[in-house]
Amino acid sequence: MQTMKKQHYLPQFIAPPQTGDTQTYLLAGDLGGTKTNLALFSSAEGQLDMIREHKYASRDYANFSEIIQHFISESNDTPPQRICIGVAGPVVKGKVELTNLSRELSEDEIRQTTGIQQVALINDLEATAYGLATLSPQQLTTLHRGAAEHTGNMAIIAPGTGLGMAGLYWDGRYHHPFPTEGGHTDFAPRTDLDILLLRYLQEKYDIVSWERLISGPGIYDIYEFLRDIKGMEEPTALRAAMNAGDPSAEISKAAISDKIPVCVKTMDLFVRYLARESCNLVLKMKATGGLFLGGGIPPKIAVLLETGEFYHHYMQGDRMAELLASVPIHIVNNDKSALWGAAFFAGLLKD
Repeated sequence: MQTMKKQHYLPQFIAPPQTGDTQTYLLAGDLGGTKTNLALFSSAEGQLDMIREHKYASRDYANFSEIIQHFISESNDTPPQRICIGVAGPVVKGKVELTNLSRELSEDEIRQTTGIQQVALINDLEATAYGLATLSPQQLTTLHRGAAEHTGNMAIIAPGTGLGMAGLYWDGRYHHPFPTEGGHTDFAPRTDLDILLLRYLQEKYDIVSWERLISGPGIYDIYEFLRDIKGMEEPTALRAAMNAGDPSAEISKAAISDKIPVCVKTMDLFVRYLARESCNLVLKMKATGGLFLGGGIPPKIAVLLETGEFYHHYMQGDRMAELLASVPIHIVNNDKSALWGAAFFAGLLKD
């Protein structure tokens, strides 16, 4: 059983209502384009405990309600009383078009399927924001400590299957997470190479957003550009590994361990683009409280983010160097923070 541990230096949220000794059972989910994590939590006296969890391949099921039914039917535990699901897409009036799955999901559908009335859908990055309060120091890698005293808004950027972003507004006492769809804003090239890459991607996608570069599929697109347009060599062994597994994962691993030039250059560009858009996000949100790198990719490439290149490109923010330098920057190493955040939010729902 895992227990939530609060850290004073992480976001301060309005706590869920105290229930005394009464245990409340919560079903939390993190629904993404690749995988769906579901977990049953118990909440009592302000403590959140994970009882059971299971991972599903999102595309193996016709609809998400089927996954929930499957999870509940396999459980011998007390049925959940509240449900909160973090979803990869914009939630509007309790409905969402799942960005990377081309499917719809609604709170009403979940209520009808499960019979549970306290249901909430929130954006997955909003869930990640709530999940920050559940992290322990060991689940963060600090890239930059920032100012000794820092308060204010916070920002999250999370590359994985897609590119998620969220903010946490600081009202002077509490942080209030809010979702964005900033990953779908236009890519902004700076160099001649960037412009060539933009033109290459325009042939494939017409509109080139930051998500087209700062994501798992984006890594492979950058790689193909360097191979096919810039003529960089692709080793036979690397091609075999990519054919047998996840191409983007193989590229990043080869950049770190084998130092294959085309992979090293791919990840150099990926890190630079992540840094540039991180800078943009911090400036737009005036996120003096901190920047968090979430999602599935940053923990896996931490060694590349710690070289100083990320921070170098992050700091290129026009005349705002002093503000940018004051911001603490952390990698979120817990890939289940969105799941814990969804459970935290479920605890806020009223019976």
